[in-house]
Amino acid sequence: MKVLVTGSAGFIGGYVVAELLGRGHEVVGLDNHSKYGPVAHAYDDHPGYRFVVGDARDVDLLTELLADCDHLIAGAAMIGGISYFHTYAYDLLATNERIMAATCDAAIRAQRERRLRKVTYLSSSMVFESTDRWPSREGDERTVPPPRSSYGFQKLAVEYYARAAWEQYGLPYTIVRPFNCVGVGEGRALGEVEVLSGNVKLAMSHVVPDLVQKIVKGQDPLHILGDGGQVRHYTYGGDLARGIVLAVEHEAARNEDFNLSTAESTTVLELARLIWRKVKGPDVPFRHVCDEPFAHDVRRRVPDVGKARSVLGFTATTSLDAMLDEVIPWVVRAVRDGRL
Repeated sequence: MKVLVTGSAGFIGGYVVAELLGRGHEVVGLDNHSKYGPVAHAYDDHPGYRFVVGDARDVDLLTELLADCDHLIAGAAMIGGISYFHTYAYDLLATNERIMAATCDAAIRAQRERRLRKVTYLSSSMVFESTDRWPSREGDERTVPPPRSSYGFQKLAVEYYARAAWEQYGLPYTIVRPFNCVGVGEGRALGEVEVLSGNVKLAMSHVVPDLVQKIVKGQDPLHILGDGGQVRHYTYGGDLARGIVLAVEHEAARNEDFNLSTAESTTVLELARLIWRKVKGPDVPFRHVCDEPFAHDVRRRVPDVGKARSVLGFTATTSLDAMLDEVIPWVVRAVRDGRL
């Protein structure tokens, strides 16, 4: 199987490419390096991998790359942690809509003219931003109030693109919703905007690397957005990649959507305490202060994981402890090297 992965140099994209290659698939990666700049991966010289520097808004380029591909994983997007999608609220919405329209245009053309079998779209748990029911089940996103943030709204639009392309053009799809990805590879987002948390400039990445870098840089007391009671499901990037690739491969995933997540709930304050203890040791008292939260800092994000388990046979197995034992040393090195 040959797969085109857009956004292949991104955070989740890197894990997805590695998983595909590990399962014996041929991969074409496309990325314009707009988030982090050029990045190196262990698989860059893999004989089954071809990387193209290019823009996912270029319909002709996408169509050319899809000429002999069986599958497309639509992962290209402006994406980041909560500080990122508040800082770039308009740019994110406008850019991602253009990416998605171009992706669907190229996929529709490629399916009609060549051999493309399916598009797997990366959505987000933020489609459930305004829910009032937990756990969030597949289908709730169409019955609860729409997301309030431009990021959540745009990710819901991704799902509408997927279904509309099927309804009008018969383009098969699978929708996957990663929940709170944790892993290595998130550097400092490019851009001139500075977002401070106490005395530390945020990388505008997800919560784990931002908390780790603040502790590593000596912030004491630790600044936490809100009261720390926000509930999340921190899921390892390698587990998410496995779920995404299962959704690509599985025949029963055709025209279906899946929440991909650990079943374990953790509050932000529990996460912060755990990271503090791992970085500082058990003898340094944990101290924190609560900063004003961002407007769209969802209180609870709790998925139902039953559909992915029963249909795909997918379960996220990596513990939060194991994730942090991998991520913390990576962040320490990134801080030391000036990358965070």
